[in-house]
Amino acid sequence: MPTVTSASTRLIKKQKHNPERKGRYIVTTCALLIIIATAAIMIFLTQKGLQSFIGNGLSPLEFLTSANWHPISSGNGEPSYGALSFIFGSFAVTILAAIIAAPLGIGAAIFMTEIAPSWGKKVFQPIIELLVGIPSVVYGFIGLSVLVPFLRSSFGGLGFGLLAGMIVLAIMILPTVTSIATDTLHSLPKGLRDASAAIGATRWQTISRILIPAAMPGLLTAVVLGMARAFGEALAVQMVIGNATSIPNSLTEPAATLTTIITLNMGHTTFGSLENNVLWSLALILLLMSLLFIILIRFLSSRRKYE
Repeated sequence: MPTVTSASTRLIKKQKHNPERKGRYIVTTCALLIIIATAAIMIFLTQKGLQSFIGNGLSPLEFLTSANWHPISSGNGEPSYGALSFIFGSFAVTILAAIIAAPLGIGAAIFMTEIAPSWGKKVFQPIIELLVGIPSVVYGFIGLSVLVPFLRSSFGGLGFGLLAGMIVLAIMILPTVTSIATDTLHSLPKGLRDASAAIGATRWQTISRILIPAAMPGLLTAVVLGMARAFGEALAVQMVIGNATSIPNSLTEPAATLTTIITLNMGHTTFGSLENNVLWSLALILLLMSLLFIILIRFLSSRRKYE
């Protein structure tokens, strides 16, 4: 009888642990598939991006420091592949968009969490979510139809340029910055507000001297995430920036980014040609910059400690 009871107990325990074991196997398999897919993409992109310098003799120094872009397909004689103007355009439009979106997004987050009454978030949150759901091509089309003619009539020139690109990107990343900044401010302990009020601080003193410094790592993370999205955006920027291959001298002059050049030229090149490999090299630069943004975000996230 004890043998039967112990056997039944073991059977019940085995049946109980089987679902857990299956679930663990499924989750582990999914995680491994994601890791393998990410590693495969990185290895493939690295291999293709380095072929321009290994198999075709293109100088990495010239590629990164020259602004002369004359591919073979352009028919301008000796080909030249300088990516400096595109790197400059990507960083310029991203930083300028962040300069616009950061104060607006953080200000909106402060208004929703600290100033507006209870209905404030109920009104503003759906608006922010609606902006997130709008496709990038819609932003680009609105910028092409409304913003570019306005800039042309106000500042002269063609209307296409860094100014149009940075305004479109700022609107696109504004919901990201606002949402993450709102969550960061909401996560602050209520005791910070109560302690500040107890010593006689005004609401603005509490916001500016207590809450913002305490939430600074999270707010910086929101801005960096917005910059990461702006740096990789292609279609909306392509429609309004002008796609010129030279470094602009002002905000109203046309420019180009790494993503716009890749999307414009990838369909017109032969797979395995030098020009095609150079485009893969531009994509490799985008990958490295994305990794840099991820490392920066993780560094800022690790500093989310309230003092």
